[in-house]
Amino acid sequence: MKFQFCKMLLCWSLSVAMTGRAAVDFNRDIRPILSDNCFACHGPDKGKRKAKLRLDLQAGATTDLGGRAAVVPGKPDQSEMIRRIHSTDPEEMMPPPDSLAKLSETQKQRLTAWIREGAPWADHWVFIPPRQSPFPKTKNRKWAQNQMDNFILSRLESEKLKPSPEADRRTLLRRLSFDLIGLPPTAEEVDKFLADKSPDAYGRSVERLLSSPHYGERMAVMWLDLVRYGDTVGIHGDQTQNIWPYRDYVINAFNQNKRFDQFSIEQLAGDLLPNATTEQKIASGFNRLNLTTEEGGAQDKEYLAKYASDRVRAVSTVWMAATLGCAECHDHKFDPYGTKDFYRMAAFFADIQEVGAYKGGNGSRPPEMPLPSPQQEARLKELESALAVAIHDLDVLKPKITEAQNDWEASLIAALDTGATKTPKVTEKIAKLLNVKPADRNKTQQQELTDWFARSRPEFAGTWSRHATLKTKLDQLKEEIPLTMISVSVEPRITRVLNRGDWMDTTGEVVEPGVPQYFNQLEHLNRRATRLDLARWIVATNNTMTARVFVNRLWKMYFGTGLSKVLDDLGSRGEWPIHPELLDFLALEFQNSGWDIKHVVRLIVTSATYRQSSLMRPELKERDPFNRLLARQSRFRLLAEMVRDNALRVSGLLVADVGGPSVKPYQPDGYWDYLNFPKRTYVADTGSGQYRRGVYTHWQRLFLHPMLKAFDAPSREECTAERPVSNTPLAALALLNDPTFVEAARSLAERALKQGGSESSRLDAIFRRALNRVPSSDEREQLRRLFVADLKDFEANPERAEKLLRTGLKPADAKANFPELAAWTSVCRAVLNLHETIVRF
Repeated sequence: MKFQFCKMLLCWSLSVAMTGRAAVDFNRDIRPILSDNCFACHGPDKGKRKAKLRLDLQAGATTDLGGRAAVVPGKPDQSEMIRRIHSTDPEEMMPPPDSLAKLSETQKQRLTAWIREGAPWADHWVFIPPRQSPFPKTKNRKWAQNQMDNFILSRLESEKLKPSPEADRRTLLRRLSFDLIGLPPTAEEVDKFLADKSPDAYGRSVERLLSSPHYGERMAVMWLDLVRYGDTVGIHGDQTQNIWPYRDYVINAFNQNKRFDQFSIEQLAGDLLPNATTEQKIASGFNRLNLTTEEGGAQDKEYLAKYASDRVRAVSTVWMAATLGCAECHDHKFDPYGTKDFYRMAAFFADIQEVGAYKGGNGSRPPEMPLPSPQQEARLKELESALAVAIHDLDVLKPKITEAQNDWEASLIAALDTGATKTPKVTEKIAKLLNVKPADRNKTQQQELTDWFARSRPEFAGTWSRHATLKTKLDQLKEEIPLTMISVSVEPRITRVLNRGDWMDTTGEVVEPGVPQYFNQLEHLNRRATRLDLARWIVATNNTMTARVFVNRLWKMYFGTGLSKVLDDLGSRGEWPIHPELLDFLALEFQNSGWDIKHVVRLIVTSATYRQSSLMRPELKERDPFNRLLARQSRFRLLAEMVRDNALRVSGLLVADVGGPSVKPYQPDGYWDYLNFPKRTYVADTGSGQYRRGVYTHWQRLFLHPMLKAFDAPSREECTAERPVSNTPLAALALLNDPTFVEAARSLAERALKQGGSESSRLDAIFRRALNRVPSSDEREQLRRLFVADLKDFEANPERAEKLLRTGLKPADAKANFPELAAWTSVCRAVLNLHETIVRF
């Protein structure tokens, strides 16, 4: 046994020497092994814990259990853990055979070395406050553009790797433009940048793009995925709901560079802020983004429980990157979250005014707040003032109207009693109403009679009609004013721990709002804690998670992968950061800058790390195939919305208006055939809305727009921290045949034709708009052949050319040669389908 142990220790020492690792780090080297292989049976979940052994806590791991301890610091040969992981006896070996888990020799060596070194313990890394490490010293002192680069370069030098050279200026500007505003640069912007040889040319481009209103649109896509924004309710009939002003709030907040702590507080508790503004109330719509139902027979209590658990998952995902939702039915198996913690978090939201099952079938979700435009506001005040006068005048007349109507009815009934069925002025409908005794008439019948009578009498008609007209106009104006769902605080509902998440079980402990017990608690309050208290706790400077979570997601936006890869789980099942000191540096920089998002973005995109070429080098393919060490930039496909935006931009079709109601681009007929309760027909926009950016596309959660779906946009039924990336024929077919892309290709072709010149110069124009470069000789020849072949085909079949050019709302140039324009459209369709067109390099 001793010989075997010495052999393992020697292997571990050699491994450390080869990888350049220092002594064993518990969070980096040990916790992942325990979490993956041990915590399911020996972790936080007391209901599933076996042998009374708890390995997620130091006290549990070192506790003497009948003369044996799993971990005896400094003595691996006396540690039951080491004995069990090397045992071949199925009754004793760990992990047990039926778990299907198995430790590698390297993992066994690490556990042994860790215990040998005294089994040093630490809280999980994300629960430890970020700390500022000394900036690493590097051999290459000229490469770094800012302090962030020192962390990257130091690691590369330790791995005997060199950073890549800076990307060419065209690629840099395209990368920067896609990353900061989600759109490609124009040919003119590229020409200007290439001609500017000043040292601060790049910096000025960064500031120009950060100041663009399109920056907020780009940033909003990430946030809207996170908070599961959708234009529809998401359950059963998936009706349209009133929430798009929240989306505009997010866009404006990023454009205004609103402090992230304020941004967070306004969404969680904007309605609870003193003298809450309209903007803050709109922001509180975050709490209303959960899926809701209008299904007949749905149980209020059941769906209120669903909404509560949805909010806990959302808040813990968005701000904590924590899987607190796993504690809904049992204590978390891997992280320090108990079931009681889950329901205490849910209790924060028990004050939100809502019902479980809504009525009406129209997507209305009170409480909703009207948002009139300045013009509508002025007209509203004008009509309300005029109506108030009309109501006063009518109130003065009402006694006279009532008296006159009573006399009229009495005389008219007498006339009807003599055998007359109607007088020249009384309609048959009114005659029938008159046959109903006044005491038996309902309110509607009485109002109809009074209305008819008042309008028929000259002495009353003017006042009555003026009141009715003003009321109708006011009602019509209110119908035109957009509404948005907001949070309104009411008497909190009782929240109790639900046994196994069962909403029908009423035996569980009643709980008050509170944060998970493992963390710093809310300051002592002499009242019930509120959502505002929770929001302030989330963005407090002593909260170890929030800043790390957000900057990790920013890093993913600009490098393709987070510093910790699993964006929605920084817990034990997540990943130890590839650059932990850098993550802490960015988190502290974020906090110390006043939660300034643009400051961190600027720091990232001006770094030498960001500006590297993305070209794969042979040694990197072998040493770092997934580019975690960042010896080069990453390449990744544009987001679904950006793929479409790019085509609209380069074709000249893009309508760049910011904000407003959601729009409906072209969509295949019949796609909504199975969208029921009620049945609906998709009606695509016929105006400028057809050419708006993808962030404004109507987000039908259960029937997401097919083009967005083909490029992996999420349905937003749940929070999405990272979109999956697939590569399927559907994406290529959408690029080739979706009416948006066909119309964009035709518009791009028309622009090239209007420029005139030779075939070669037209290809140059197309490439400069689509790719900000001219084609290579090989590309030029292949596309020339495509043009010639398609021109011949369209000249032989002009009806095919006409059919192609009829695609889309924008009519083709009537003066154009249709076969020629169709052939150039084919060329542009090919260019828009190129890998380079939809990939950010």
